[in-house]
Amino acid sequence: MKPAFVNDLQADQAITTFFLVCEKEVRATREGKPYLRLELGDRTGTIEARMWEGFEADAFARDDFVKVQGRVENYRNKLQLSVDKIRRAEDREVDAADYFPHTAEDVEQLYAKLLEYVAAVANPWLRRLLEEAVRDPEIVPRLKRAPAAKMMHHAYLGGLLEHVVSLCGLCRVVAAYYPETDADLLLTGAVLHDLGKLEELSYERSLGYTDGGQLLGHILIEYEQLSKKMDAIAGFPRDLKMLVQHMLISHHGQYEFGSPKLPMFREALMLHFLDDLDSKMGAVRAALASPAGEGNWTAYSAALERRFLRLDLFRRAEEAHAKNAPPAIPRDALKSSSAKG
Repeated sequence: MKPAFVNDLQADQAITTFFLVCEKEVRATREGKPYLRLELGDRTGTIEARMWEGFEADAFARDDFVKVQGRVENYRNKLQLSVDKIRRAEDREVDAADYFPHTAEDVEQLYAKLLEYVAAVANPWLRRLLEEAVRDPEIVPRLKRAPAAKMMHHAYLGGLLEHVVSLCGLCRVVAAYYPETDADLLLTGAVLHDLGKLEELSYERSLGYTDGGQLLGHILIEYEQLSKKMDAIAGFPRDLKMLVQHMLISHHGQYEFGSPKLPMFREALMLHFLDDLDSKMGAVRAALASPAGEGNWTAYSAALERRFLRLDLFRRAEEAHAKNAPPAIPRDALKSSSAKG
């Protein structure tokens, strides 16, 4: 068992434990003195670390396991690790399950559910496009492993598939509520909207961005990939292709969030809001699942820029107060008192 996890760390704590190197770079102080800046992690989260002297920059690399000796410090109200000693660890020294957060869902069941959603699409052109995408042997293994994001939501292995299947379920419910919706088009957007993340993100060990992800982003990546798939389907309607492309490039909803265009038809707008809803609920779920925080409140969620009330704990306190409350005055007594007055 790993000696200490990230979410166990406390200020002024001396530790010796193993981490995964998520980020690594040599920086310099204002005086020009080099130091090592790291982001170290395990399945419970990450912590920023500094090593000020005595380090060998080439002794280990990003995505290596390392054994660390150091002290946890509170710097600007945020925990940070000051490293005294660090060395590359051998794989046999660690249990990989301690380092890679993973969806709690069964990935094969999620994939089977995704295939059910695809099979239910009535439009033959859209169903063919979806089949080409979700059954592509180059895509399937990555789809079952990829996270949905590095930090914001569903940021764990299998998170993308979990998010897509959840979004498909939302689309089905909302399309039934608004019967004027083209349910096939909406579902197509749900299945395909984040497919570019398979190449935008790196997720063999630590979660990060590929060179292509940094330079292009998932929207441009998937726009190109799926445009090619539609072009490869003989006779694919030009207007339908344009609608699918628009859903891909507008699903972030706003220019400042990376969408080249705003959603400009009903299903595109619905996709944006439902995607945003599922993403935010995923971030809330992660905040509530973490033991970090104080009293009835979670730790601060950087993704949503707030803390969240743990409603179960809050209600327990409320129920305890209710048990100690004075008994209610019977209604008959109130009527009698009113009559006397």
